[in-house]
Amino acid sequence: MARHTNVKEVAYDTAGRLIRHYQDFCRSKGIDFETFESVRPHDATTLFCSAGMQQYKPLFSDPSHEGTVANSQACLRLGDLDEIGDGTHFLHFTMLGLFSFREMSVGDAIDFWLEFLRTLGLVPDHVTIHPDRLADWTPHYRGRLPIVPDPECTWSDGSITGYSTEFYKDGVEIGNIVNPLGTCIDVGFGADRLDMLINGTPPQDVLETLSGAIMKVIESGYHPGNKEQGYVLRKLLRRLHRMGGTLDHPFFIEEGERQDRLRARYLHLRERHPGMSPEWWFDTHGIELSDMQDMPDG
Repeated sequence: MARHTNVKEVAYDTAGRLIRHYQDFCRSKGIDFETFESVRPHDATTLFCSAGMQQYKPLFSDPSHEGTVANSQACLRLGDLDEIGDGTHFLHFTMLGLFSFREMSVGDAIDFWLEFLRTLGLVPDHVTIHPDRLADWTPHYRGRLPIVPDPECTWSDGSITGYSTEFYKDGVEIGNIVNPLGTCIDVGFGADRLDMLINGTPPQDVLETLSGAIMKVIESGYHPGNKEQGYVLRKLLRRLHRMGGTLDHPFFIEEGERQDRLRARYLHLRERHPGMSPEWWFDTHGIELSDMQDMPDG
């Protein structure tokens, strides 16, 4: 009997090989490498880890620290929630990072990444550079790629800022090199986008993307609740339920049952309380009014 191959399992395997390849490449350069599979944040500035550099922020502004590290970091960005399914936006993704504190130069980082991309057989279509750094940074590429000026090539976390150069393939940004404070290097390349380009892994649809993000949050140790990460998880479960998706996990089953109970309560109460605000419905009855109004009465 032929063995059935799960497409998602294949996708995970090819993405895993890409991460291991990057790990081996970094170690061949004498650079320490760490893997972080949880989306738990490394500080209190975000609910979830949204970038591979988050844990290293204190090192950028410490003038006494020198060194270079690399990692793969699971990330979650809820800002892409309404754009998932287009093949380029993900809720959960893995970032391949390179971070150098007063050791590597911008030219070193460009050489590093172009060499790594060559090992994958991937050549960017062009790169962008902020106009303020065009004269200084263009020579680092040594004519290897077309260069496009872009005034959006900057980065800031509110206190640390830097100019950047970004890499594009097929009209999509695949990664960038930031120069925080003018003395450090912060590189991030999306493993999922690289995997799609290199291995031809098909993009996930909306339900697959949503399900994958939910499972990553659960695997990171969170439970549905009414506050912070728990509320986000409940919101994602609710959205998957509303969209007709499914998930083989008790949290999804429980949330579906909870939504059915809330729906019944809303239908029973809505004529008694016409015109009440969404805040009143949520604070008094735990009902998200937008969810109820988007669902049929049947």
